Amino acid sequence: MREYFDDIVKNISQIIRFNSAEAPAKESMPFGEGAAKCLEFYLSLASFLGFKTTNYDNYVGEVTFGSGEEFAVLAHLDVVPEGKGWTHDPFGGEVDRENARIWGRGAMDDKGPAIIALYALKALKDEGFRPSRKIKLILGCNEESGWACIDHYNKVAHMPEEGISPDADFPVIYAEKGILHARLHFPVCGNFRNLKGGDRVNMVCDYCEAQAPFDAARAEKYGISLEDGKLVSRGKSAHGSSPDKGINAIQPMLSYLGLEDMRRLLFDEKLGLDRLQDETGKLTLSPDVIEQSGDDIAVTCDIRFPATLKKEQITDIIDACGIRYEIVHLQDPLFNDRNSKLITTLLGVYNEVCGTDLQPIAIGGGTYARALKYGAAFGPEEAGEESTIHQANEYITFEKIEKCFKIYKLAIERLTK
Repeated sequence: MREYFDDIVKNISQIIRFNSAEAPAKESMPFGEGAAKCLEFYLSLASFLGFKTTNYDNYVGEVTFGSGEEFAVLAHLDVVPEGKGWTHDPFGGEVDRENARIWGRGAMDDKGPAIIALYALKALKDEGFRPSRKIKLILGCNEESGWACIDHYNKVAHMPEEGISPDADFPVIYAEKGILHARLHFPVCGNFRNLKGGDRVNMVCDYCEAQAPFDAARAEKYGISLEDGKLVSRGKSAHGSSPDKGINAIQPMLSYLGLEDMRRLLFDEKLGLDRLQDETGKLTLSPDVIEQSGDDIAVTCDIRFPATLKKEQITDIIDACGIRYEIVHLQDPLFNDRNSKLITTLLGVYNEVCGTDLQPIAIGGGTYARALKYGAAFGPEEAGEESTIHQANEYITFEKIEKCFKIYKLAIERLTK
């Protein structure tokens, strides 16, 4: 590990400096210049390390090693927008040796793990390992906002049936909840305008603003400030699959504006959906983007539903509320056999490296693992540690880099030997 560590740190720092959040398309750059330049950097590094690389039209890249039956390592190079509240440059890639970490958007999600996985392949190759399978390290550029990268890959290349995605939690993910993004419409009832907030539907809203008469007493009650003539509510961002880890800025703004029925339905009653649950957990609902247009208020909600449920069980309940809505995004759940070779091998590797005796888990997040017939998300986060994914001041520690390198190297070796 030591011979690769400095290079891993250097390249994680460098790749963070590309703002690869989705931006307006340019010629031959479907997700904007930042994402295309980030992919170019990664593939150039992989080529320098001695691997064959392919750039599929700046939608997605591929690094290959070995031959035979295919095995995928699916990671992504795009990031969510930086959001508010940073005390470090979100695209600075600051290497903080005093605190043994690297700061920046994408450090954990998912640029750091993508670089670590590449160096795990490099270490195996340097040791003379010859996989009996063709390892495809696939790098998407649109995971956070639509998966058009995966759709394109499936058109121009061949997706392996089995693989892992280093983009979630350890010890190993056997199931992922379904993802449904619904845009709900409410009438404007009150003396306000230009109500808006939220950057992405999969990020808890950390900033909301509106224009309305200022009432100092109500503002103090609900934590609203007056800034440049606008009412402003500030919260704390978090991953949309874990809304309890954030503070949603939309909620107090609705209360201030007198939209209490709307607030109660979205945040307290959650459309009546939060009673749904199974072994993979409870349904979560996070109203993350709000925008007023004329007499209409559109609220886009991130709904993560238990893996054994069907979409219709969700939409039937929303229909019963009598609210006008449309589904803007849907991903079916992922559900693996906990005793399959893939899950047991990955679990065994993690427990062996870490000296633990943990069991497979289910998550609300959605990863590229569900793009595979047999796929599992595998790290990098662990229970009990602070998560900064989709939050301000995202970072990856040196300890995490070393641990993930050992785990990914051993897992890939055992699944492709």
